Amino acid sequence: MSKLSRVPVALAALALALTGCQMAPPPNQDAADPAATGPVSAPLRAALTREQFYFVMADRFANGDPSNDTGGIAGDRLAHGFDPTDKGFYHGGDLRGLIDRLDYIEGLGTTAIWLTPSFKNRAVQGAPGSESAGYHGYWITDFTQIDPHLGTNDEMKELIEAAHARGMKVFFDIITNHTADVITNAEGATAYRPKSAAPYRDASGAEFDDRDVVGQEFPPLDAATSFPYPPVFAQPEDATVKVPDWLNDPTMYHNRGNSTFDGESDTYGDFAGLDDLFTERPEVVDGMAEIYEAWVDLGIDGFRIDTVKHVNIEFWQEFGPRLLEHARAAGNDDFFMFGEVYDALPQVKSAYTTAGRLPAALDFGFQRHAVAYASGKPAEPLRDLWVADDHYTDADSNAYQLPTFLGNHDMGRVALHLRGSGASGEDLLQRARLANELMFLSRGQPVVYYGDEQGFIGAGGDKDARQDMFATQVASYAGEDVLGGPSGAVDRFDTEHPLYRQVSDLAALRREHPALADGAQVMLHAGDGILAFSRIDGGTGTEYLVAFNNTTTDQPVTVTTHSPGTWQPVLAGTGPLTADDTALALTVPALGAVVYRADQPIPDAEGAPQLALTSPKQGGQVTGPRFKVEAEVSGEYAHVSFGFRAVGTEEWQPLGVDDNAPYRVFPALPPLPEGTEVEYRAVARDLAGNTATATTTVTVGAG
Repeated sequence: MSKLSRVPVALAALALALTGCQMAPPPNQDAADPAATGPVSAPLRAALTREQFYFVMADRFANGDPSNDTGGIAGDRLAHGFDPTDKGFYHGGDLRGLIDRLDYIEGLGTTAIWLTPSFKNRAVQGAPGSESAGYHGYWITDFTQIDPHLGTNDEMKELIEAAHARGMKVFFDIITNHTADVITNAEGATAYRPKSAAPYRDASGAEFDDRDVVGQEFPPLDAATSFPYPPVFAQPEDATVKVPDWLNDPTMYHNRGNSTFDGESDTYGDFAGLDDLFTERPEVVDGMAEIYEAWVDLGIDGFRIDTVKHVNIEFWQEFGPRLLEHARAAGNDDFFMFGEVYDALPQVKSAYTTAGRLPAALDFGFQRHAVAYASGKPAEPLRDLWVADDHYTDADSNAYQLPTFLGNHDMGRVALHLRGSGASGEDLLQRARLANELMFLSRGQPVVYYGDEQGFIGAGGDKDARQDMFATQVASYAGEDVLGGPSGAVDRFDTEHPLYRQVSDLAALRREHPALADGAQVMLHAGDGILAFSRIDGGTGTEYLVAFNNTTTDQPVTVTTHSPGTWQPVLAGTGPLTADDTALALTVPALGAVVYRADQPIPDAEGAPQLALTSPKQGGQVTGPRFKVEAEVSGEYAHVSFGFRAVGTEEWQPLGVDDNAPYRVFPALPPLPEGTEVEYRAVARDLAGNTATATTTVTVGAG
């Protein structure tokens, strides 16, 4: 079912020096039998692991057609939402402006443009005196029409075709969790009412738990009696405002009040008052899939999915595979999706890319720890984040396809976060450059938030992080400091800006050396301000050394690599270096990064690796919902494939491939009866093609 392609990729090793004597095989290493190697494959790389995204809010980018500024709506700003002097209203940017500025976007090395939601919105929402406009795109009323403030469906098609002609993809930011806020209740109440206090009732009045029928046919519901808050429309015309029409049925919503972003309300409550869809219902799954299948047919290359963790996981288990299959049927085998799971913990986010079956999730953990490191904080938390990448590894996805970012439209810009740690002036600019180097040279797919390449700092998140690229009429925006350039109400499309040039150069470096995009990342050093890892090209066996320094003085460091001989500078560096065996001494510049490439491929190992399955233990029991399968490898460079099968069956089911230590995966409990005997197998394969296998047998416990 996977659309993902497998290509030979970097091999990582647990770099243990071998003595001259031959080691005895570990206790559970299998006999050297080629037929017993089981589930062996190359490390997975999705079709999209080398993208570079430009995340742009169309309303704030470029105004190519002033005739659509009010979206064709008569009246004042509270009717049409256009007021370029107010940071909470439409400013006039549109699709025509994006089309006109594709040279600028392409010049950054961009391979994929990610647009904020572009569908027709509630133009203005909010209580009297606190109104704001839907310029950001997250208050959708019509999922079939481009917001007239931005342009037309035909102009969107034109943008897609123009981007494709330049080798760039176009991604939509989509929403399945909620719509615009048009449903209220007779009480005018907003406090969340939990299911324990107010269960759902069918049309006959009988209580039922939607969890018992999630994804199945629901009992008939009555808007007047089935919900904690019987839904009503704020205005009579709101009863038919949404498109497609099924969205106007109030029984397709949870109707429980506002989320407290905790516990049950996280998936059942209204997100900031927006109408929360009853995503447990199959009609909602089908309806949302049909909406977005139509946009796939228009030529969209992928989706960023909003508010993923506020939707029940069963929805994603249906929606993700269905959209991928539809894209394949439409001829787009490389269609890609990634979710916004607003959490820094891999253990939380990875649930949506493994059990949830989405290809990837935005890497909020990288954002947190990369910005902290660039601010001067210790290197170890970022190292530990990457060590936890194994939580993402399964049969059709892994951490290499995670989009990485440094700031965004919600939390604020990277320069603001860096300034919050005390940086200013030239020091702040250098730390912003260091953050960019971290993002472009480490695993994942970098996301440049529009305006960061022009030195925007901002004053906060949300509206304070959504500056105009064209000459702003917002007084507070005009008065903000700008890194590497003057403040003021001027256009911000300077292709000679130092941060624009840096992003463009880093993009070119990744294109010239693809291992820097998706080669295996193997940690070598973290401490005293220095962070170093290898990126290994699995096709050639070539090793790159990448090192960063977040201190204000040049720092010497010696790292143990996998390649002897001479290393050539690729980024910065002072000239060729020669390793002492595999120990490489180098100096990393203050607030900077270096990249070196080994002249020769990593040498082949002389014998097969030594392999032991250390978890789960032979004869033990595995319990859910997820558990650890881990192997230890000694010897030379290897990647490890993991698989399982019920005892007595022939076919191995793949669990994923790990190309750096610690070698492990975190699968779900197998879908087998409790007490079933299951074999877990690890297969290590080195650069020379030598393999070793290890197997353990356990029983299935409780989930």
